[in-house]
Amino acid sequence: MQLAGYFFSVFIGLILGLLGGGGSILSIPILVYLFHVEPVVASAYSLFIVGVTSLAGTIPKYKDHLVSLKTGFLFSIPSAISIFSTRKWFVPAIPEIVWQNDTFILTKRILLLGIFALLMILASISMIKGGMKEIKSEEQHRYKPILIIIEGTLIGFLTGLVGAGGGFLIIPALVFLTGLNFKTAVGTSLFIIGINSLIGFTGDLLNHLMDWKLLIPITLLAIAGIFIGNFFSGKIPDKILRKTFGWFVLITGCWILMKEIFLM
Repeated sequence: MQLAGYFFSVFIGLILGLLGGGGSILSIPILVYLFHVEPVVASAYSLFIVGVTSLAGTIPKYKDHLVSLKTGFLFSIPSAISIFSTRKWFVPAIPEIVWQNDTFILTKRILLLGIFALLMILASISMIKGGMKEIKSEEQHRYKPILIIIEGTLIGFLTGLVGAGGGFLIIPALVFLTGLNFKTAVGTSLFIIGINSLIGFTGDLLNHLMDWKLLIPITLLAIAGIFIGNFFSGKIPDKILRKTFGWFVLITGCWILMKEIFLM
C-alpha cells in the first residue's frame, strides 16, 4: 500500500500543474487510505505537501505570465489569516465524538472528511456545467475587492477546516470575481494555495509532531509531478481542463462520502 502511495504522490503534483488545484483531493485520500495517517494529521501533512508543491509550480506559470500577483495577494492575505486561526484553534477544539444517537455516531473524522467531500461535489457542478467560461463584459471584469476579501476569508476557514489547498474553490472565485481566464486563474490559484497552505501548516506545527521521513519523499514526488503537469497544461484547451477537473472532483467527492458514511 505504501508503494502505491508513493506512486500516486506524483499525481498530486500532476493534477496541480494541469488544473491549479485538486492536489489535496489526492493527497488526503493517499495519506488516509494508503499510508493510514489519522485524518486530522493527514490534513496537516496535506497542507505542507500541497503548499510546497504549489509554490514550486508557480515559478513556470509566472514566467509564462499566468500569475496575477495583485489578485493573489489581495485574496491570500485574509485567507491566510483565516486558515491559520482555523488550524491553530478551531480544529483542535472539535471533539472526537461530535454527535451520536442510538444508530449513528458522528465522529471528528466523518465530519471533516464529509465536509471535504461535500465541498468537492458543490465546486464541481459549475465546472461541469460550463459556468466558469471567460467573462466578457467590462463590468464583470472590474475588480470586486470587498467580495474577494470576504471570499478569501471564507475559503481560508473552509480549507483550514479540512486541510485542503482549496484550488477547487479558489479557481471559480477568481474567474467570477476578477474575470481572469481559466489558465491565469490556475496559475494565480497555485500562488494563493502555496501561501495559504504553508501558513496553515505553521498552525499545525504547534499542535502535532510531524513525520518528516514520510512528508519529504511525498513532497519531492509531487514537485516532480507538477512540472510534468505544467508542461502538458499548455497543450490542452481550457474547456477540456475545466470539465476534466469538474468530473474528477465530483467522482472523488462521491467516493469519499460513500467510503466514510456507508462503507465504514
